[in-house]
Amino acid sequence: MPVSARAPAAPASEVAWREERIRFRPFHMLRTWIISAIGLLVAAWIVPGAQINGFLAALLVAAVIAALNAVLPPLIAAVRLPLTLVFGFLAILVLDALMLLAADAITDGRMSVDGFWWALLAAFLASAVTLVIEVVAGVDDDSEFSYRVVQRIARRTGSPVRTDEPGIVFLEIDGLALPVLRRAMRDGNAPHMARWVAEDGYALTGWETDLSSQTGASQAGILLGSNVDIPAFRWVEKETATVLTCSAPADCAELERRHASDRGLLLDGGASRGNLLSGQADHVILTVSRIEAEKRANPGYRTFFANGFNVTRVLVLFGWEVMLEWLAALRAIRRDVRPRGHRGGVYPFLRAAMCVVVRDLIVQAVLTDMMAGRPAIYATFSSYDEVAHHSGLERADTLEALRKLDHQFGRIARATRYAPRPYEIVVLSDHGQTQGATFKQRNGIGLDDLVRQSLEAADVASLASGDEHDRAVGTAFGEATGRPVKEKKRAKSDVSGEDVVVLASGNLGLVYLMDEPRRLTREEIDARHPRLLAALAAHPHVGWLLVRSSTHGALAIGAEGVRHLESGAVEGVDPLARFSPNAARHLLRTDGFSNVADVMVGSFYDPDLDEGCAFEELISFHGGLGGPQTEAFILHPARLTVADEPVVGAEAVNTLLRKWRSSLNGGAVPDAENLPTPEVTR
Repeated sequence: MPVSARAPAAPASEVAWREERIRFRPFHMLRTWIISAIGLLVAAWIVPGAQINGFLAALLVAAVIAALNAVLPPLIAAVRLPLTLVFGFLAILVLDALMLLAADAITDGRMSVDGFWWALLAAFLASAVTLVIEVVAGVDDDSEFSYRVVQRIARRTGSPVRTDEPGIVFLEIDGLALPVLRRAMRDGNAPHMARWVAEDGYALTGWETDLSSQTGASQAGILLGSNVDIPAFRWVEKETATVLTCSAPADCAELERRHASDRGLLLDGGASRGNLLSGQADHVILTVSRIEAEKRANPGYRTFFANGFNVTRVLVLFGWEVMLEWLAALRAIRRDVRPRGHRGGVYPFLRAAMCVVVRDLIVQAVLTDMMAGRPAIYATFSSYDEVAHHSGLERADTLEALRKLDHQFGRIARATRYAPRPYEIVVLSDHGQTQGATFKQRNGIGLDDLVRQSLEAADVASLASGDEHDRAVGTAFGEATGRPVKEKKRAKSDVSGEDVVVLASGNLGLVYLMDEPRRLTREEIDARHPRLLAALAAHPHVGWLLVRSSTHGALAIGAEGVRHLESGAVEGVDPLARFSPNAARHLLRTDGFSNVADVMVGSFYDPDLDEGCAFEELISFHGGLGGPQTEAFILHPARLTVADEPVVGAEAVNTLLRKWRSSLNGGAVPDAENLPTPEVTR
């Protein structure tokens, strides 16, 4: 079973739940010992400055290093380093080399290392060889030793909460659509999750995202209970001529301030790991909105550094992931794969950071939270989303990223038996993705160029969109090291003095006409720029425009017709006919936001080819409407029930998840319609 069944009721003085003791497995220890010895032998054979006198000597050296590793890294991890992540990595790397030198001295000539740098190289290569052997031999990295380290650190940082009331762990896979997960489970690319459904009583429930089908809006709804006035991943607040972005630390902090209420999913002792917003959690790491509170020494990283093998393992896997990306990019070029995204520059290193470093840090944090008995944990894993943006929805390397996440979820599920309370595990996504060649690849120009060509003597500012995770990785670095995250120059957020601002959020475009500090009506737009709306609506790769008429209210305009969103009346051909049945509902809701653009632009969607196009350079995208980008999922134990009505919108997901959390502890959450909408302040 991936999760622990709830224990029967017990007297108040007695805890019915009893975690399993972590067993000592001699065969596993022997196997690990032999593999480590082989790794040392191979490393000594490669490194000129290192030598080991035979296999028996390698066994002795491996035993000495294992003993030192059990004692010294936890001592380093206990030190409150001011630049936690950087100094922690450096300290453990230095310690790895020093342990090899110590083994040289302790083993009395059975090994020789000519200095610190040779020792460091040998330690790194030994770790790489060990990893290769474990992969070939099918050895899991899920050792009892790693669980024991996490359990010990959790106990030292505070008394674990021991209770028979189940906690709940939410594991979010950023960007994974329901139909993609179903195929992955069918085809063996998500074996653990498939087994949970087939054997362990899990159910798969779909939910439909809001118009802004992206992480910022979805997490605001899921974690805080409201995503009002978040029209896209980035938008302009015209009153202040400022651009807000859902990955900027200051902007995320402001969004959390505006939307915080008693709907916080992680209130009362919860933990936030790797999220944009904290859900009002008490414990945070790698959480963008709370970076200001996390710039100092962060004990949340202690369990990662307490196991000295983690650092060299992560560095080896980081380098391997970069190589995999380079090879995959070359293979796509050789095979002329279409559509094909930009995969050069720093992207391979960003991919490796998301797929290895950030992922492993979050997994360790979740395991620590469970060993501490925290009642609710929400962790976001963005590796699938990152790879899919550049490789495609279901290309080989994208599905490999998903398979690795599924493996980590299996580790987390197995750890529940050692926790001081039972846990339910829920896996969900914040949105999906849709695929297709970009607007610029199809037309040779971007949306900003099309707008510029259609205006009457106005300058257009098009703010570079870039990868949604690049700033998140920079934020993680800033949080972990204590260094402030440097914001880009003025043009990144200050658009005062601009005539027109064009932004992209996947296949959702936003056009702000800065003549007035308010939204312009259709009639005002036509009077000032008579060619603009007609040119945009007529473009073959634009599906709809959202504008507000002073006489007809909210309108969805297409090339051959107009839909009146408030009345439902259609003139000509309905521009929303190819989108979801709730498309008009989503557009009308967004039309009521104070920060909605003067013109919201949605790309075309072809249901036969299941493709659209992004207004930024991502071949798999999300942010608007059309295709699986709006088809998110919740994978949950069937005993956590869902109402018969479809789950539409991230706020509805918040109500459902809070109801589950409360029911596990004997409480209840009122139905969504009885909950007051939180007031959004500015």
